[in-house]
Amino acid sequence: MKSILLHVDGDQAFEARMQVALDLARAGNGHITCLQAVSYEVFAPGDFYGNAMAAAMPRIKEAAAELRAKIEEDLSNEDVSWEWRFQYGMAETRLLEQSALHDIILVGPNDIGEEASRSPSSMVGELAIKSPAPVMVVPGDVKRLDVNAPALVAWNGSAEACVALRASVPLLAHSSQVFLATVSEPGEQQRFEFPVSEAAMYLDRHGISAEVVELPRGKASIADTLLSAAEMRECGVMVMGAYGHSRLAEMLMGGVTRRILTNPKLPVLLAH
Repeated sequence: MKSILLHVDGDQAFEARMQVALDLARAGNGHITCLQAVSYEVFAPGDFYGNAMAAAMPRIKEAAAELRAKIEEDLSNEDVSWEWRFQYGMAETRLLEQSALHDIILVGPNDIGEEASRSPSSMVGELAIKSPAPVMVVPGDVKRLDVNAPALVAWNGSAEACVALRASVPLLAHSSQVFLATVSEPGEQQRFEFPVSEAAMYLDRHGISAEVVELPRGKASIADTLLSAAEMRECGVMVMGAYGHSRLAEMLMGGVTRRILTNPKLPVLLAH
């Protein structure tokens, strides 16, 4: 992937996703765009005249400048092409604006300031649904992305899975082995139109050989079944379609996307 959009913030997962950005750039001779968005929408209860916001902004700007200086110093020692873009506004809005001419967006698993939360990132959900580029969610404990490691594609035959598969081809081309994984659920009628055999043929046309794996669900959730399968096969990344049901339905009932994003165990590439 040649054009990599990296979300810059001082959260706990930033070092992990910066390393993944570097690994992707080296693998594809790519370019990293570091996007730092600082929101001026600082809200304080009862601050009707904006006094708290005015008082907070100088420190917010100072912290952003300090973070930028540190990261730029680190990047100056790396052998990749990169640039810095600083913008005011909400991060998800600025990332969406820049996504049209990027091949992938790298973000963390949690909303800023919500690292202790067990809920999936609302920003990731917005980006996955609205961005024309796929989104890779990088957990904070990831040390590096071995692009040559096996990859697991979660396949349910949906249009969203097809979009994710197409978007991941440049990444899958590096993988030593690609698993197209389906989760069998006895008694449930198949309601999607794209069988896994068509996904395998699509990859084959791109010179990528894939092994079809049917995973018995058992008592575990589909999300846990997929994560366990990826771990057993020592996969470096998982690819999946995002929010095959409506996002509201997944929030209310709990869906595969939501469950995986709640506690991802490896980098997850999403597309909708």
